[in-house]
Amino acid sequence: MLKILLNGINGRMGKTIEKLSSSYDNLEIVCGVDTKQDINSNVKTYLNINDVQEKVDIIIDFSHPNSLDSILNYALNKKIGIVICTTGHTKEQLNKINNASKTIPIFISYNMSIGINVLQKLLKTALKSLYKDYDIEITEKHHNQKLDSPSGTAIMLMDTINDFVKSNFDENVDFNHGRFGEKKREKKEVGVHSIRCGNMIGSHEIMFGGNNEIIELKHTAISRDVFAQGAIKAALYLFGKNAGIYNMNSMLNL
Repeated sequence: MLKILLNGINGRMGKTIEKLSSSYDNLEIVCGVDTKQDINSNVKTYLNINDVQEKVDIIIDFSHPNSLDSILNYALNKKIGIVICTTGHTKEQLNKINNASKTIPIFISYNMSIGINVLQKLLKTALKSLYKDYDIEITEKHHNQKLDSPSGTAIMLMDTINDFVKSNFDENVDFNHGRFGEKKREKKEVGVHSIRCGNMIGSHEIMFGGNNEIIELKHTAISRDVFAQGAIKAALYLFGKNAGIYNMNSMLNL
């Protein structure tokens, strides 16, 4: 039985993971950590991770980048793995994650949906044929409470494009975040657009525009369950792994 500590248990995603976990007979949410308390929760919840009394095998983190230091220190002390689903980390924080992965296994993904990671694979394939002759635009849409912009998934797609261009053309991509004013589109430019509206769960689209055709790669999340299921599968995958960085590509063999 895999024993999970859920960091951010009282947030939207935490509640979804807690709900879906009951359908698995090989894991259990033994406790949670959150700055908010929920008197209706059936899971023991702590304000501070250092107060946790339960034996824990894996941490699933769906919270805020500000909690990174505390969960890394706890995991390093207990020698347990972490599934990091939180987005919006700084470069310094990402370096801390990489350093910690030399000691413990860490699974990190900007998006826990299997479909979005297949989309990333399709993007890599499309770039081989379309990059030189097609304009590229990325559009991401989320609910009006989302803080980070562009989204972590959009950053993942941007990194995919930039890595392809650097390895094949030895140059960097000029990412234009939002279009404003009177200026002609540059040839090497990739537009990135963020929309925050209503209660949209998440939508990501990559558009390739040619002279006579438009090609669109798109993923839309219909329910938060897709991210929760991905996080749970990642925890099961990570348990027992050696120290290192793992992601959806390694789990799905993409």
